[in-house]
Amino acid sequence: MENWIGVGIWIVLGAVVGLSMKFLVKRPEAQPGHDVLLAVLGAFGAVIGGMLGVGLFHFYDPVALSLGGMISAVVLAALLTWIYRWGLRTLI
Repeated sequence: MENWIGVGIWIVLGAVVGLSMKFLVKRPEAQPGHDVLLAVLGAFGAVIGGMLGVGLFHFYDPVALSLGGMISAVVLAALLTWIYRWGLRTLI
């Protein structure tokens, strides 16, 4: 049960990071409807990053509520949403 709570926290953290990247990476034109996509990309990146962080940094007791899992979840969520925003900027 503790692992599912940790994964839920990863998803919420990723959605928050994804939505905050909209304000951190400025674009000259408005993008209606991208809020949901950024939240989903952030949540996806956070789950993948959290799994990688727990797998890489915790060998003895791999639980989702760990510092390595949380940090890597936030970093990968920010990286994934930044890559998406950067890619959109170069396409338009």
